[in-house]
Order: sequence, then structure tokens, then C-alpha cells
Amino acid sequence: MKIQGIEYEDLAERYGTPSYVYDGNVLAGTITELCEVLHPALEVFFSLKSNPNISVFRVLHQGGARAEVSSLVELRTALEAGAAPGDIIFLGPGKSEEELVACLEAGIYAVVVESFDELDRLEKLAEARNVRQRVLLRVNPAVAISGSRLTMGGKPRQFGIDEEQVLGAGDLPSRYQYADVAGIHVYMGTRILDPEVLGKNTRYVFELADRVVRHTGIRLDAVDIGGGMGVAYFEGESDLDLTEVAKELNPLIEEFAVGHPGTRLILESGRFLAARAGVYVLRVRYTKQSMGESFAVADGGTHHHMAAVGIGSFVKRNFPSVLLSKDSADRNAPDAAGRWTVTGPLCTPNDTLLKQVGLPALEAGDLLGVERSGAYGPSASPGLFLSHGYPAEVLVMDGVAHLVRSRDEPDDLLRKQHLFDQTRTDDLQGS
Repeated sequence: MKIQGIEYEDLAERYGTPSYVYDGNVLAGTITELCEVLHPALEVFFSLKSNPNISVFRVLHQGGARAEVSSLVELRTALEAGAAPGDIIFLGPGKSEEELVACLEAGIYAVVVESFDELDRLEKLAEARNVRQRVLLRVNPAVAISGSRLTMGGKPRQFGIDEEQVLGAGDLPSRYQYADVAGIHVYMGTRILDPEVLGKNTRYVFELADRVVRHTGIRLDAVDIGGGMGVAYFEGESDLDLTEVAKELNPLIEEFAVGHPGTRLILESGRFLAARAGVYVLRVRYTKQSMGESFAVADGGTHHHMAAVGIGSFVKRNFPSVLLSKDSADRNAPDAAGRWTVTGPLCTPNDTLLKQVGLPALEAGDLLGVERSGAYGPSASPGLFLSHGYPAEVLVMDGVAHLVRSRDEPDDLLRKQHLFDQTRTDDLQGS
């Protein structure tokens, strides 16, 4: 089993396990294909929350992706990776004053505000610095369009301002002089695998944008249609056909762009751009039988890959997995009896990466890979559980492997802890 001609076993020996391995050529190919198939007026912004590794973003940025960030570190990551401030938007429901100030100082394209309270705060911060900052209103839509694995509209949410509240807000430009409200952002859902759903979402957002302009008097510098493009993880799912996506979206983009020639159109994408490029690589430490079930206990688990527990489902479903050991081609293919449950090193029964998957007979020392793991891996997982820390991350680009994140070592984890001085406590009490 190889990546760009390099054995996974060789990478494991060099960088250790568990680790994440990213295929840079897949990253570059995915952003290129997406940009080529979509209408040129639609700009693709990579959601760094899906994978905030600076090298992963640099590959995508070099392929044409802008940046959507949601924290101070993500903002700095995007800037250090080479993104221009004018190609960065910042969103999230609980921005700190430090983060808002950083946006003002960097001069990013837009801050996406999620409440009128946040808008008021940004107005005061911008006024104090005599800066005019473009703002997009995140609208919590009044309706939900079925077809996404996680629907974001039609319910009470911490995200955005309810559609009814936005439409009833009155003349916004007259109320805000420094927070320049000039567009909207709407995120209808995520993990969407049906192009028709993407089209329905986009049509709704465009219609809503025109209604917001009529009711509030704002300019329409930008419309962010969200995204939510999914990838197939589980049996019975199929990846999006980008040709069909283009058939649904491009006529809508063309019509809106012609009617709004000065409006920037934004599509966010995280999972779609990154997921298929990553493999979570782990080593089997022990095998055992328990009440007739075969277990492989590995050095990696859900503390690095919580998404593998099951995305948006109460029923455990497995990410695609593969035996990566060098002799995998010589192993017998799995049969009905060759079902393995792969668990990690955590002291919880929930630490189950794979449940009853078909794999060849496993042995201690075998190398396994959980595929489609390039999005929402370590950054969305409890990496400090049992103080294991976060894994190494490796990027393979044009046949060369690069360490792009060092794994946490015990000294790294202990360095940030501070042992209180019992002697000093006793002295203070005695005095």
C-alpha cells in the first residue's frame, strides 16, 4: 500500500504512529477540479475548521482557495500561509474582542456577525480605531431544505440572526457608520450529497439576499451561499458528481451575477476539499477474542478521530478502512468470519474506530488506515484524553513526504502545567 510511490510502512517507521497522512496531489487536484467546473463568478473559500494545518491550507490556497476562519489562530494561519486579507472572512458565534480587533487590524474582507449584539460591539471597536469594516449578516433561515445530513435552518440556533429579525431590522446603514453592513451569509446544511439540494439552497439564499436589501437598505457587496458539499463515507453513499453540481449551480450563479455585477459570490468548502486526501494511520498493538468477537487494539483511537464514531448518526457506521502492511497483498481476503472491531487505547467503551469490519486476519504490529480522514480529524477530537496528545501530521507532495505537524510528546504536554508550591501555601497560611 503506497501513497505517491511511498510505502505507508516506510512513513510509519519514519514518523511513528498514530499519524495523519495527507495526499497533497489529491488536495491540489480537488480544488482545481472544483474551481474549473463551477461558474467563474463563484469563489471557493476553504473552511479552516475542517483542517487547520497550515501546509494543507497552503496547498489549497495555491490552487485558488480563499480562507474562511473562525478563530485568532486560524486567522494567523491563513495569513502566514499566504492568503491576502481581502480573501479572508471570519465567522463564528462567540468571537472575542481580541479576535474582532485582529480582524480590524488585518483588514480582512469581511466579518460575519452572528447577532445584533456582536454587530454593536464591532461598531464600537471600529469607531475607536476609526476603521470602517465590511460586515456580512449571518441569517438563520426560516425554513429548512431537506437533504443535508445536518440541517442548519428552520430551528433556534446560536448561529446567525433569525430571518424574521433581519427583515424587520429597518434601515441598517443609518444605524451603523463603522460596521459597514454589506452582504449576507447563509448556511443551510452540511454533508450534502445531492446536487439538487445544493441548487435549492442556493436559490433560496439568492432570493433571501434580495429581500434583505429591500427591507434593510444595505449594499450587497457579497453573498455567501454557505456550502455543505459532502463526501461519501458509508455504505450506500456516493460522492457528488461535480458535473451535476455545475448543472444545478451554474445557471443560478450566472443569473444572479448578471443582475448583481458588483456582488462577490462565495462558496465555503471544508470537508469536500480535504476529507478524501487524508488517511489516519495506526498500528495494531494487540489482538484478542471476547465472547466470540475479534478485537484489534491499536495505538490510535477516537481521541484523534472522533468523527469516526459516526457522523450525525446514533448507529455506529464505519469509515472506509484498509490494511496498510507491506504484506497486505499476500493476506487472505476477508470473508464472513473475518470481522474485526478496531479500538484504541482509551479507557472507555466508546473508543471504537471500526465495528465489525471485514479485514484479513490481523496480527500485532499490523498497520491500518482509516480513509477519507482529511477533515475534522485531530482538530475535532479530544486529543488530551488520557494525556496522549495529538498525532504527527505528514503531507506527501509530488512524491516527497514532509512532516507538517510534530506529534505531542510527554514534555510538550507537561510543559504547560504548573505544580503549585505547597511550601508557599503553608507559609501564607502560617503568616
